[in-house]
Amino acid sequence: MDGQVSGIDQKIRSASSISDSESIALRREGDEFGEGVRSTSHNNIQNKGRNLLRSISEVKVIAQSHGENWAMYNGDSCEISKGIPSDSIHFQIASPPFADLYVYSKSERDLGNCKSDGDFFSHYQFIVQEQFRIAMPGRLCAVHVMQLPTSKTKHGVIGLRDFRGDVIRIFQSKGWIYHSEVCIWKNPVTAMQRTKALGLLHKTIRKDSSMSRQGVADYLLIFRKPGNNPEVISHTHKEFPVSIWQRYASPVWATCGEVDDEGFFTVLDKTDDANDGTIDQGDTLQARSAREHEDERHLCCLQLSVIRRAVKLWSNPGDVVWSPFGGIGSEGFVALEMGRKFIGSELKPSYYRQACKNLASALSASTGLFGQSEDDEFVEDFEEELDAEEA
Repeated sequence: MDGQVSGIDQKIRSASSISDSESIALRREGDEFGEGVRSTSHNNIQNKGRNLLRSISEVKVIAQSHGENWAMYNGDSCEISKGIPSDSIHFQIASPPFADLYVYSKSERDLGNCKSDGDFFSHYQFIVQEQFRIAMPGRLCAVHVMQLPTSKTKHGVIGLRDFRGDVIRIFQSKGWIYHSEVCIWKNPVTAMQRTKALGLLHKTIRKDSSMSRQGVADYLLIFRKPGNNPEVISHTHKEFPVSIWQRYASPVWATCGEVDDEGFFTVLDKTDDANDGTIDQGDTLQARSAREHEDERHLCCLQLSVIRRAVKLWSNPGDVVWSPFGGIGSEGFVALEMGRKFIGSELKPSYYRQACKNLASALSASTGLFGQSEDDEFVEDFEEELDAEEA
C-alpha cells in the first residue's frame, strides 16, 4: 500500500479505537444487515507482499481491506473520516443516499433510513463538515444528486422536491464554495419504462397534458474549499485540446446531434464513436460487476464516464481520492484506473465486499499502472480471501 494512503490508514486506526463493548455493538449492528460481520485474526494477511486485510479489533469499523494504493472500510463514514488528517484529501467524489428514496438497510446509521428530508440533512451535515475539514485548501468535492419526487401518500401532492438545492445549501453552511454544476441528461423513455410515472406516460399527454412533465436529470454538484491550492492541477494541450475542453465545459454532459425545428440540439443515445462526448447511462460498475444473480446490485450507481471526467479534470495522477459513500466501489475503480489513490468507506457489508472485489479488479485491469504488473491471479486470490472470510 502506498505510503500516503498507509499513513492516513494508520491515523484512521488510531483515531477510531473503541472498547470491547462498542465493538460488540458494531458487530451486532452488522448482523442486522443480514450479512454478518467477518472476524479476522490479529495478524495481517499477506498476499504477494500486499496487506489485504487488517485486524478489525483495533478500529471503529466492521471490516477493512487494503490493496495497492487503496484502502476500503466497512463502517460509518462520519466516524471513519475523523481519522483522516485535516487538509489532506486532493479530491472527493460520491453519490450520497437520496434522502429516503431508497432504504438500503435497517441500521440507524444509514442515512437512507430516515423519516424525512429534515431528518436526513440533520445527519448528513456532520459528514459534509468532515469532508470540509479533510479537503486540501483550494481543492474540490463532487456530489452526485437528483431532484426527488413527491407522492400523494407521503407529501399530499405529485411533484418534485428540491433535493439538489438542499444539498447546495448544506454544503455552503459548512464553508464550501458552490463552484459549479453539471446536468447529466437521462433518457425519459428509460425512466418511464422503469417507474411508470404518470407525467412521463404518453397517455397522459392525450388525457390532460397539464400533468405531463420532463424526465428528471442527474446533477454533479462541485464545491471548492476556500484557500490557495498548494498542488496545482495542470493539463497539456495534447491532453485537453479545445474540442475536448468544450465538451467538459458544457453545462450538460450528453451528445448533441442535429438542431431540431425549434432550434434545440437533439440529445442522442450512445453511438459507436468513443469520442462523441456521450454520458452512457448504462456505463456503471453495477452493470459490469453484477452479471451473476448472486452479485450485489447497487441502486444509485454513478456512471463511470462521469467519474472519469471529474477525476481527470479535477485531480492529478497520484492524488488521493476519498468517497464517504463507497457503494460497490465505482469512484475507487475509476481512481485506480486513472493512476490515483483511493480511500473509501461503505456502511453496508454486502456493498463493501463487492467494492473490495471491484477495486482489486481495477488493479488487474490497469496492468503496469503503478509501475508493476497486476495479474488475474492477484484478483482471484483476493476474492478467495473475501469468500473465505464471508463463509
